[in-house]
Amino acid sequence: MPAITRRALLLTGLAAPLPLLAQRGRDALVMGMTLEPPGLDPTAGAASAIAEIVLYNVLETLTKIGSDGQVRALLAESWSISSDQKSYTFKLRRGLKFHNGEPFNAAAVKFSFERAAAEASSNKDKRLFAGFASVTAPDEGTVQILLKSPEPDLLFLLGQASACIVEPKSAAGNAQTPVGTGPYRFEAWSRGASLTLVAWPGYRVPVAIKRVQFRFISEPAAQVAALLAGDVDAFPRVAVARSLAQFKADARFQVITSGSRAKTLIAINHQRKPLGDLRVRRALAAAIDRKAVIAAAADGFGVPIGSHYVPGAPGYVDTTAINPYDPARARALLKEAGVNGLNLTMKLPPVPYARQGGELIKAQLAQVGVNLKLENIEWAQWMAGVYGQRNYDLTLISHVEPLDLGNYAKPAYYWGYQNPEFNKLYERLREAPKEAERLQLLGDAQRLLAQDAAAVYLYQPQWLTVAKKGLQGLWADMPIFANDLATLSWK
Repeated sequence: MPAITRRALLLTGLAAPLPLLAQRGRDALVMGMTLEPPGLDPTAGAASAIAEIVLYNVLETLTKIGSDGQVRALLAESWSISSDQKSYTFKLRRGLKFHNGEPFNAAAVKFSFERAAAEASSNKDKRLFAGFASVTAPDEGTVQILLKSPEPDLLFLLGQASACIVEPKSAAGNAQTPVGTGPYRFEAWSRGASLTLVAWPGYRVPVAIKRVQFRFISEPAAQVAALLAGDVDAFPRVAVARSLAQFKADARFQVITSGSRAKTLIAINHQRKPLGDLRVRRALAAAIDRKAVIAAAADGFGVPIGSHYVPGAPGYVDTTAINPYDPARARALLKEAGVNGLNLTMKLPPVPYARQGGELIKAQLAQVGVNLKLENIEWAQWMAGVYGQRNYDLTLISHVEPLDLGNYAKPAYYWGYQNPEFNKLYERLREAPKEAERLQLLGDAQRLLAQDAAAVYLYQPQWLTVAKKGLQGLWADMPIFANDLATLSWK
């Protein structure tokens, strides 16, 4: 992309006048986001954009995951774990309140987890909470969780957005007006444009940034324009790779390249014929050149993967050689499966990597005799039609949660993958008492998913953040999707 000047931006109406920009105080922040969330309750909706706004800002969890991936205390001050790893006792912070004045206590934690496990729950991690044999509150400052079977990653999982603690009286309205214990409270939402949070004066620790506006900008060119014009102060996970040299050369900006635990893949609907045939899935995988997709979809910012796990994560094994790029093999597998002239549709959500990568994937599949129709859809359509109703053949999507191998053990999950062997392996993984055994089983699970071609695994994305030079406290790495506003300040 050629360099974009401020004069050009002003002529196109994309830049705000300089006097207006200067009016923003040093206790305010405008942050860009690619996707607008469909709602604001992460315990009821699966969209990662929800957590980008509310996690650790409006709503809090018992534990907190840092930029380094380590688990720290948040609403829980401390915890103890029984020797069989089935009983967890959490000591809670005392004297805290929700934004509506109601007390934070063990009863609120018990309510939140039982709500997440309820039959009517739409929590994306419902399986985790359904695995709680009991949640008890011996006193206002203590919560005890008894598990049906060990969950070695429980402390990490309780720091994710699906485990946010909600206030019982207001929980039903959290999708529109979330009420939490966090340092910021919800103020306003202009659909299709922006959402504003303001510092909550009742928070236990003062924050430097008092007012934050999230602006929703989906198009890469518009993201670049907003940053260059000064309309946006920071843009995590921004799609500016093609203009990266311009930002690096501009003294007004800082550029951060972050590692992630995300997996970008082509999800396959196993319940649609002939995609339930292993030979067909392996053919699709063999038709795709991962490095070329990384160049097209992520502008080179990605690392090839061969399974639903990424380099840098504990227990990672390189499985890219199991389904290598081999168009001749792809054609042979389709012939062996008796498939000729296969017609498929791939649904593309409104994120740059999907729209940029779709055309290349279509061309690569055409080389092996697969006719791929691309269908651009909005995020709400993806959530309802693809994720909710399984109305798709293929979809290009990035799964951003770090510890989500368990989705392959859910028969009702949107890709419809069902393999009793994997289910048994995953249960052994969850119940393994020793770290060495767990890591070995993690490797076995990665290899099995690759051999099954459960999806066409593409790459681990590397996220770019562009921000104004004086902004401090931005995450260096992003193990989860979160914008931790309380850590930010202007230099």
